[in-house]
Amino acid sequence: MSTDRIIFSRPRRASGELANLEAVLSSDHSHGDGPFTAAATAKLRQITGAPHVLLTTSCTHALEMAGLLLELGPDDEVIVPSFGFTSTATSMALRGATVVFADIDDHGNIDANSVAAAITERTKAIVVIHYGGVAAEMDRLLALAESRGIAIVEDDAHGLGGTWRGRPLGTIGAVGALSFHDTKNVHCGEGGALLLTDEILMARAEIMREKGTDRARFLRGAVDKYSWQDIGSSYLPSELNAAVLDAQLAEFDDIQAGRFRVWNAYAAALPDWAERNDVRLMQVPADREHTAHLYYLRTPTEQRRDDLIDHLRAQGISAPFHYVPLDSSPAGLKLGRTPNPCLRTAEFSATLIRLPLWPDLTEAQIERVVDAVTAFVV
Repeated sequence: MSTDRIIFSRPRRASGELANLEAVLSSDHSHGDGPFTAAATAKLRQITGAPHVLLTTSCTHALEMAGLLLELGPDDEVIVPSFGFTSTATSMALRGATVVFADIDDHGNIDANSVAAAITERTKAIVVIHYGGVAAEMDRLLALAESRGIAIVEDDAHGLGGTWRGRPLGTIGAVGALSFHDTKNVHCGEGGALLLTDEILMARAEIMREKGTDRARFLRGAVDKYSWQDIGSSYLPSELNAAVLDAQLAEFDDIQAGRFRVWNAYAAALPDWAERNDVRLMQVPADREHTAHLYYLRTPTEQRRDDLIDHLRAQGISAPFHYVPLDSSPAGLKLGRTPNPCLRTAEFSATLIRLPLWPDLTEAQIERVVDAVTAFVV
């Protein structure tokens, strides 16, 4: 066995990062909304096709802005998948809304039947996570939302570059949120973005992002001074973050190619082993383009999942599980409700394991992971 440890994820270094950072540090503009904010925003518009993009300090803050834009309050309910990161729920609960947990489908995405059963007259929004960069089943969800005047918020933290039936993820609902945390395909350490198609929401979001002021309009010369206009907070990232993000986005195609190289290698090497051992591998429906954000497999039981994690750890390979169900968490029990048991969420969470995936994994490292996995008898 090689003594070199294969870590689960490693942030990619883009070639232009240091030059961009030096340009910011040598300038008189290191706060937000400078040239690198504009450049990164333009690249995101090109990748996503979104008419309006606002960089934020995190995906969490983009989701918080969504809650503000939808004017959520204590009389409202927001349906979220129980299988997801805490930001999905806490960003809505922060507005005083009741979080209503729905179950997931076989791809880890929110299930439309569970959503339909959870809708009440108080339901104001549905938050959809595209887990692993694989789009949720949007046709039924859109039909449910449109028939009842409910907004869809896309938590697209995993999905930059992914599509559902040709439509870019993050642009299908009323609001989309992206993540540029250093575990994501492109990153700036910590960062995010808000995607919008509605002009009215965009005008208000721009003010909310600038502490509730119309400073952005002032900088464009649209007003001769700026003042407090609305509620808001400090959601604008610095030029240092934007400089790193711009360099990353300039190499987006190369980064994605590296990630798909790893994803495709796992997908090609593991099916025979999986069939022999009753293991379910990650699948992507034909009408969706995924993002190679992660590659997971699911064991028959939680104990065998834990055994496999221990087996890989002994081989120097880090392969973690993922989210703990939100509906059974202390905050979920306090701040939300669960109309029906999230049984698939519990099973999915208890049996899932993610394999190392980052664009600079070598062929030898990929082979080590595959050999270690296929040596394990479930």
